[in-house]
Amino acid sequence: MSIGRICVRSVDLANPQESAWEAAERMRQRAVGSLVVVDANIHPVGIVTDRDLVERVLAAELDPRSTRILDVMTPGPRSVSESPPLESAFSILRSGPFRRLPVVDDEGKLVGLVSLDDLLVWMAKNFFQVAQLLRREAPTTIAARTTVQAL
Repeated sequence: MSIGRICVRSVDLANPQESAWEAAERMRQRAVGSLVVVDANIHPVGIVTDRDLVERVLAAELDPRSTRILDVMTPGPRSVSESPPLESAFSILRSGPFRRLPVVDDEGKLVGLVSLDDLLVWMAKNFFQVAQLLRREAPTTIAARTTVQAL
């Protein structure tokens, strides 16, 4: 399974020059906890999270209307292309203190976002399907079916 198959394609964006207040308002309106900060060519240049806004703006007592996203975002986010298997995303996420990876095309343009939560949900669904198969094929289940069919 490739990263492109499970990534979210509708990504909420931010401009590096917009204010922290504008970004927070967008997060509230869209009910999201992060925005991918992009340049004019839609290349990811940063990520800003609700936690970043709390810690780097509010707790630092900065004015959210005059503080630019450029000054509080996490710059230079690691990204991943669409084609590698999911293990690639896990490997990158394990290597750093972050939970989200921008997904980019061959030109480095943003095409999606994959989060640790996305990967865990995918794994949980697949483990559930495997558990159902194991339960269905367990010796006691097979024996019960055979006994019923024999009667």
